[in-house]
Amino acid sequence: MASTLNHLQLESSLKQQGPGCLYLVVGEEDLLRDTAVSALTQAVLGVEGDAFNCEQFYGDEASGADIRNSIAAVPVFAARRLVVVKATEKLNARESEPLLECVNSPVESTTVVFVSSKMDGRLKFSQALARSAVVVDCSPLRDAQLPAWISREAERAGLRLEETAAQLLQEVCSASLYSVRRELEKLASYVPSDRAVTAADVYQLRGMEPGASVFDLALAIAEGRRGRALSILARNLEAGEAPLRILGSLAWQYRRIWKVKESLAQGGREGEAARNLRMDPGKVRTFLNQFSEPHLALAIRLFLEADGRLKGGSSSRPKMILERVLLTLCEESVGMRTQATPLSQASPKRGATRTVSNVRTIKSRNRPVR
Repeated sequence: MASTLNHLQLESSLKQQGPGCLYLVVGEEDLLRDTAVSALTQAVLGVEGDAFNCEQFYGDEASGADIRNSIAAVPVFAARRLVVVKATEKLNARESEPLLECVNSPVESTTVVFVSSKMDGRLKFSQALARSAVVVDCSPLRDAQLPAWISREAERAGLRLEETAAQLLQEVCSASLYSVRRELEKLASYVPSDRAVTAADVYQLRGMEPGASVFDLALAIAEGRRGRALSILARNLEAGEAPLRILGSLAWQYRRIWKVKESLAQGGREGEAARNLRMDPGKVRTFLNQFSEPHLALAIRLFLEADGRLKGGSSSRPKMILERVLLTLCEESVGMRTQATPLSQASPKRGATRTVSNVRTIKSRNRPVR
C-alpha cells in the first residue's frame, strides 16, 4: 500500500531511508511541489547534481514510450538515475499506457517522480500511481499551518519576525507561498541581522502604508466607511498588488472571521479567537459583531461573482469590479448596523464549500446582489 507524506515528512524520510523508486508529487501549491522535487533531486543526485543521470519530461510534450525508455536506462557511474515527469496530468490515456509497467513494477535503479497539480482518478495510470507511488501531498496549507511555515522560512532566511510582522505577511501574501518567500528574501537583504523584522519593515518593502492591510480593509467595510475602504484599495493597487490577489486576501480574511465567529457561538474561548485574529481578547466580540450573518453571506456571493469577472477577462477595468464589491458591502454594513445579531444568538450555517482565488469559502443561501 502506498504511503502519503507532506513536504516535511518527505525531507525526514529521505534523510532516514534515502530515495525510493516511485513518487507522485501532487497538489495545487506550486512552491511545495517545487520544494519536494528539489529535495528528491538532491537525495538522488547529490548537492552538485549529475547531468548524466537526470532527465526531465513534460506531459504535454513527451511520449509515453520516450519516458519509459528513459526510466529503463542504466545509470552512468552512479547508483541511481532520476527521471522527473512534470505536468503529468497532461499525459492522455494513450501516452500513459506504456508507463503502466514502470509503475506496477518499478525499476530498482531509477527514481521516477511524477509531478502534477491534480490527477484524473478515472485513468488506469492515475489509479496505478495512487496504489504504488509514495504520494507527496502538496495541497495549499490550511490557515493554522501558515504561521509555522512562515516561521520556518524566516529562520532559513536568517530572520527573526515580530508577531505583527508575521501576521502581516500572512495577510498580504495569503494567496501564494512564493510571494511570502519573495518578501522574506527582500527582508533578509534589508533588515540588519541584529534586530527583528517589524510590521513597519514589511510595509516599507511592499510599498504599503500602515493601515492598508486586509484586516484594515475588512474593518472599514464592517464600519461602512466607504471612503476608507476605497482608499485602502487604491493604495494597494498603486503599490502593484494584483486585483485577484487583493480579492483572494479579502476572501481569506472573511473566511477566518466566519470561522472564528462560528467557533465562539458554539462555546469557543475568546482567548483562542483573539490569537487567531491577533487581537486584544477584550475587543474580539465587538469586532466580530460588526459582521452579521447576512453581511457574510452577501460578501461571499460578491467574492464569487467578482472572481469570475476578473478571471474571465470580460472587463478591462478590474478596479471598478473591486470598488463595486466594496461599496455594496459598505452599504450592507450601514443598513444592517442596527440589526446585527450578537454572537450568543446566532452563527453562520455550515454548507458546501467552493474555491475563490485559492481561498476556501462557505457557500450560503442565495441573496440578491445590489
